[in-house]
Amino acid sequence: MAAYSLHFKPSVEKDLDSLPKPLIARVLDRLEQLKSDPFPRQSTKLHGAERLYRLRVGDYRIVYELDTDAMRITIQYIRHRREVYRRL
Repeated sequence: MAAYSLHFKPSVEKDLDSLPKPLIARVLDRLEQLKSDPFPRQSTKLHGAERLYRLRVGDYRIVYELDTDAMRITIQYIRHRREVYRRL
């Protein structure tokens, strides 16, 4: 199976900078894994959104949009879980 391409919204860089330092490596590792498996067991499709999924990393969530036709993953944001669910 071919790898998906990974793209980031401009605000994701700020999200990464605001993460606790020990968590950054875990998040980057999960992002790398998404390229080969965009449907990991820990991911959940978000209700009310056609192509949005969330991936849990500790108390933080990676919210991403999946375009299976173009084999493209767009990271929407990476935030603490209480902030993510307020935005949805």
